[in-house]
Amino acid sequence: MKFIEKLLKISRKNDSLVCLGLDTDLKKIPKHLLGENDPIFAFNQKIIDATSDLVCAYKPNMAFYEAFGSKGWDALEKTCEYIPQEIPIIIDAKRGDIGNTARMYAKAFFEELKTDAVTVNPYMGKDALLPFLEYEHKCAFVLCLTSNEGASDFQLALINGRPLYEIVAEKVLNWNAKNNCGLVVGATYPEQLKRIREIVPSLPILIPGVGAQAGDIESTIRFGTDANGELAIINSSRAILYASRKEDFAQAAGNEALRLRDLINLYRKK
Repeated sequence: MKFIEKLLKISRKNDSLVCLGLDTDLKKIPKHLLGENDPIFAFNQKIIDATSDLVCAYKPNMAFYEAFGSKGWDALEKTCEYIPQEIPIIIDAKRGDIGNTARMYAKAFFEELKTDAVTVNPYMGKDALLPFLEYEHKCAFVLCLTSNEGASDFQLALINGRPLYEIVAEKVLNWNAKNNCGLVVGATYPEQLKRIREIVPSLPILIPGVGAQAGDIESTIRFGTDANGELAIINSSRAILYASRKEDFAQAAGNEALRLRDLINLYRKK
């Protein structure tokens, strides 16, 4: 099953465009979990149990696992194995390097972790991304216009009168021969999101920036979804994960995921 097919199947089953970012920070998880043998996995396990019927994908951020060396990698492996197989896993790694190196990254994420997608950086060009694109049933989400303030340093720069993000979107569309490309576009740039969706009408777009970064949900839905109101993967991390830091953290996360899903669906149906 190709990534898009898997994404659409669970999105329709759960009636959801919500992607939950598993950016698990030991400084923010409830203190009672710190005594667990693997507190990162213990936290993730409860979060997944509380939200698996409300999301269309999970997105672990590599930095929060790599920071703890082999223990972090073990926690990530266990987390990926625990996520129900019907739900896509998008590894947020933002990799992008020369071919041989990229090939090893692709092997690590797609073969060892057995995840469904990874975020990649297009700065070094097509040859740095080709090893990811060789996996036709996976997906490479290419950074196009990110939600952080510094995105304007390069991504909004004009090249021959056109913003770089438009050129990236067009390049990725041309690289999509196996229907396994997507884009990362921040919810904090709604007008640019509208233009990017015009360029790539049928690509999945991973959209960070709602929740803690205060991206507008209504404009995200209006401009980010495809013609069928789908293929927008709207990520929220901290707002859901840390809705409570007490023993009711999992229930609070589930309630926040439900609130976000229903709010998104409210605008989808307008």
